[in-house]
Amino acid sequence: MGATVCDAVAGDPDLELVAAVDPKATGEVHGITISPSIEALFDADAQVAVDFTEAVAARENLRWLSEQGIHAVVGTTGMTQEDFDEIADWFGDGRANCVLAPNFAIGAVLMMKFAAEAARWFETAEIIELHHDQKIDAPSGTAMRTAQLMAEARQADGAGEWAADPTTKVVADGARGGVAGGIHVHAVRMRGMFAHQEVILGTTGQTLILRHDTFGRDCYMPGVLLAVKQVANRPGLTVGLEKLLD
Repeated sequence: MGATVCDAVAGDPDLELVAAVDPKATGEVHGITISPSIEALFDADAQVAVDFTEAVAARENLRWLSEQGIHAVVGTTGMTQEDFDEIADWFGDGRANCVLAPNFAIGAVLMMKFAAEAARWFETAEIIELHHDQKIDAPSGTAMRTAQLMAEARQADGAGEWAADPTTKVVADGARGGVAGGIHVHAVRMRGMFAHQEVILGTTGQTLILRHDTFGRDCYMPGVLLAVKQVANRPGLTVGLEKLLD
């Protein structure tokens, strides 16, 4: 993702790539020497940093960026609500802002919006997310965000709780997946896949299936570039790319 982001930034006429950081990589990218230290962002007078790392690393990176007054655009998943609260505090003094999105693909954002709209009209729903075999967190940030938005939509509409799970006997532990926002969420990790999600909603006599598929990292770049260009005008912490779309 880092290399893909660098390519996208370098190719945008409104942006300038000034630094690249990776403690495990060497060499150059678009004429920029890859640094092992995050200090390179300060030395290069970066205005915005894009973080696609892991949750543990991202927490420290974001704390440092907030202290340096550098805006942050974050695609790292695996964050908890406690993390969100801390990040909001770090970026709450007006020196720098942060946009954090579980998914930067425009299609995925639309899928989440459609799922939230549909959630008011169905009594049952489940989410299946499918990813490549290198993804370390489960369920995905997109699945968790989808469940949250669906639950919030039902609550705002007064639709009540989801229908009770009829399962009384679990033959294999975990067969019904995890639960987020009252919705069962199933995570698939499989070689040959990239990133996919289905939201299945059901009511008497009908089902509605919403599915989004991505096949390469370039699908995230329009959303990343949008966030890079808007983060300076979004005070504090903004969670979700949908808040940047008209």
